[in-house]
Amino acid sequence: MTHTDFANRTLADIASTVPGATALFRAEKLDFCCGGKALLVDAMAARQKDSGELVAKLEALAAEPRPSDAPQDVDTMIDMILARFHETHRREIPELIKLARRVEAVHRDNASVPAGLADLLEHIGSELESHMQKEEQVLFPMMRRGGHPMISAPISVMLAEHDEHGENLRRLEALTNDFTAPADACTTWRALYAGARKLTDDVMEHIHTENNKLFPRFGI
Repeated sequence: MTHTDFANRTLADIASTVPGATALFRAEKLDFCCGGKALLVDAMAARQKDSGELVAKLEALAAEPRPSDAPQDVDTMIDMILARFHETHRREIPELIKLARRVEAVHRDNASVPAGLADLLEHIGSELESHMQKEEQVLFPMMRRGGHPMISAPISVMLAEHDEHGENLRRLEALTNDFTAPADACTTWRALYAGARKLTDDVMEHIHTENNKLFPRFGI
């Protein structure tokens, strides 16, 4: 069995290691928590459905590009940022908030429960959404036109907000014990932490791409 042989992996294993998988499972009404020991192919067969389409979606999630080097052309770089980071944040954060709400409710009597995590994720999502809209509506169009004498002003705002995002990520790491779930944590809890770790990695890569690769092209 290979890492991506999703049909013959358990729902719990996939949910815990592939951020975004829980949303696909929820759409298929697959019980990845209490019924997490079932193999994906068997769980889908029990619902009289073929697993092929779901496996393909999971493979696409697992193969999502994580480029170490951004494109050199400004337009292409901006397109990559929009697809790789903006779309990903908007797709994954709402699911993480749902998972956090569930974990906090079900395990509220557990001393290790990450109380306040859902609220923090909502804050992170709101701050990122505001930031991304500024980029999409103001900064990126300005860059696509080749720059502007006053472009340093919006870039300075983005840099300051990047610092704030970094502070939020440090709070996220602290609240999740560096994304380490308790030994007895359920599948949902482990999936939540796997997703929170990926979010942190993605936001850090997002900031790195802009601060160190895109913004310097405009003298910043």
